[in-house]
Amino acid sequence: MLNSVKKLLGDSQKRKLKKYEQLVQDINNLEAKLSDLSDEELRHKTIIFKNMLHDGKTVDDIKVEAFAVVREAAKRVLGLRHYDVQLIGGLVLLEGNIAEMPTGEGKTLVSSLPTYVRALEGKGVHVITVNDYLAKRDKELIGQVHEFLGLTVGLNIPQIDPTEKKLAYEADITYGIGTEFGFDYLRDNMASSKNEQVQRPYHFAIIDEIDSVLIDEAKTPLIIAGKKSSSTDLHYLCAKVIKSFQDTLHYTYDAESKSASFTEDGITKIEDLFDIDNLYDLEHQTLYHYMIQALRAHVAFQCDVDYIVHDEKILLVDIFTGRVMDGRSLSDGLHQALEAKEGLEITEENQTQASITIQNFFRMYPALSGMTGTAKTEEKEFNRVYNMEVMPIPTNRPIIREDKNDVVYVTADAKYKAVREDVLKHNKQGRPILIGTMSILQSETVARYLDEAHITYQLLNAKSAEQEADLIATAGQKGQVTIATNMAGRGTDIILGEGVHELGGLHVIGTERHESRRVDNQLKGRAGRQGDPGSSQFFLSLEDEMLKRFAHEEMEKLNKSLKSDETGLILTSKVHDFVNRTQLICEGSHFSMREYNLKLDDVINDQRNVIYKLRNNLLQEDINMIEIIIPMIDHAVEAISKQYLLEGMLPEEWDFASLTANINEILPVENMPSLSANNVHSPEDLQSVLKETLSLYKERVNELNSHTDLQQSLRYVSLHFLDQNWVNHLDAMTHLKEGIGLRQYQQEDPTRLYQKEGLDIFLYTYGNFEKEMCRYVARHLGVPENVQ
Repeated sequence: MLNSVKKLLGDSQKRKLKKYEQLVQDINNLEAKLSDLSDEELRHKTIIFKNMLHDGKTVDDIKVEAFAVVREAAKRVLGLRHYDVQLIGGLVLLEGNIAEMPTGEGKTLVSSLPTYVRALEGKGVHVITVNDYLAKRDKELIGQVHEFLGLTVGLNIPQIDPTEKKLAYEADITYGIGTEFGFDYLRDNMASSKNEQVQRPYHFAIIDEIDSVLIDEAKTPLIIAGKKSSSTDLHYLCAKVIKSFQDTLHYTYDAESKSASFTEDGITKIEDLFDIDNLYDLEHQTLYHYMIQALRAHVAFQCDVDYIVHDEKILLVDIFTGRVMDGRSLSDGLHQALEAKEGLEITEENQTQASITIQNFFRMYPALSGMTGTAKTEEKEFNRVYNMEVMPIPTNRPIIREDKNDVVYVTADAKYKAVREDVLKHNKQGRPILIGTMSILQSETVARYLDEAHITYQLLNAKSAEQEADLIATAGQKGQVTIATNMAGRGTDIILGEGVHELGGLHVIGTERHESRRVDNQLKGRAGRQGDPGSSQFFLSLEDEMLKRFAHEEMEKLNKSLKSDETGLILTSKVHDFVNRTQLICEGSHFSMREYNLKLDDVINDQRNVIYKLRNNLLQEDINMIEIIIPMIDHAVEAISKQYLLEGMLPEEWDFASLTANINEILPVENMPSLSANNVHSPEDLQSVLKETLSLYKERVNELNSHTDLQQSLRYVSLHFLDQNWVNHLDAMTHLKEGIGLRQYQQEDPTRLYQKEGLDIFLYTYGNFEKEMCRYVARHLGVPENVQ
């Protein structure tokens, strides 16, 4: 098996695999010696390793013996012994790379090795799973091994209170879902005291199903939002109005990027309907925002595909997993636009208070690694964004699954009829069948076709997520037919029932090519685990969503030369090249979109780091607030001078009355110099005129150093002002991002524009925070009578 894998690897990876094989031999050589140790002696190895690291040894120095200790502990606690290939997987993870291991190869057990070694450093290890169920399962299973060896293990899930969270993070190893770790980071940076923060500095993370977490979820930022008032009536009115708009005439919609915009005719229609002169006037900004969100809700979101309506509420659906995303909602009024579209009660609109993308959150970890069955197709992205290499790990037993060629039909109806015939054929043999679909809607369509043939099946989709793992686990039983979205039950093995092995194993049917080969490979990988027999086949049609979205024009040309039989099966072989080419185009499009969004988020990420660093400093109880405020006074004067002493204008044209009023707000001193065109001809002149005044005022401020109560008050006020300005800044950056998209048509580089204008907005935000702090101090000191 090792030889067959080596053929697929480059020279660099071949050398690494050879190195790993030697290390595995070294680990194996310790097995007999460690098996003779008592439980107490084996447990004591943890203390020895910690002492070695404390004395200057490195993880590399101890990894061979530490891996051997974990293997021995797993044998005693779980009755499971790591295969050699699992040891190789563990070594790949330890080096901060991605171990590509097919379904059923025991990735969970593999993770026990590097988590133990890196936890010995005492800085915490995070094990990320795709859902709470897997986090609890893996913590309870693998946690036994680590606890046996004297380490502490915690569980971080949304339902627990902050005290429990803090304990979970203080553990040597913490299990949980990636989004919750990210939300905790955001909440920690909204805390009003150090005691409210739960996380400690990041150290090392292992992400299970890393492609799902870092790629599939990458386009959805983590957002903590507060309530913002909105107009319910206007949402309903816009939802009603938008139904009369026609594609291409009143709006354009790009199915590939799911972006929508109004045409000139559409703008004119809105202006006529609402009896206004110019939709783009500042006073009509709210109307434009509501209308564009109504348009997006109307054309880009499909019920039972992108969301479901349950208990009179909109529940968002993860298009990759088919799972409902509990507690998640769309921001910036889009969720309310969906509610209006469906005629539901409008909930309060959310205003972003803190946000971060999945990419930028996980890039904060000094060391990151991951496991998945399918990552090689995305290796370029993993390497470019996270500096991680994908290493295919040899399987313990050869894969004997038969992956049959795709069959393509002219219509969706012909495709589903062919799926039904295939199900009937294999069901008569007693083989279990798993049918993978793209969405809840498609699952229910397949179910209707099976109903017509009176075929018994289990339907698994986002509406029955609670039973997901149990239903997937039983999908390998004799005669079982299961319909599920492609990624449902990921992380749960399908084990073949009694007698199924002899019948040919699990048969997997794909009903549409996904927009990524990786997800198709995951579906195929459901069959043939651990050397089991199995088969897979995809049934496609020219009406499939991917082909319509990404190759509409090419398909029209191709249609003229295609031949099909009486069942609608296309006989022309070049249709397969067409499908493969379209899928590659689709993958490239999604990668470009993620890369573009990451470039934009990198701008706000730099700003976030500045704000959060300052915020964490402000949480320090012993911080000297006066030392922070003194420089702000100079900055505030400089900002005010730039605001009123405008370039390109003569000094006589400057608004000295407003300038003086604003200066007085932050410099409440006696004998304020008169400011006019007689003594101020430039910002530098202003600094010169105010030099003595500034010096005297800063002396007054310095006298506040001894006021302990005021120091605390300033700390709390500064946090309030900073948070308020940051929320407004995020709002401004969201509107900038929307506007940048429109300006792509003006031949301007949107990324460069976003960087430049985003910096201007940030400098304004930060300057406004400093001015607010200066005004607060000025009010506390009091304004002398002759300045009032």
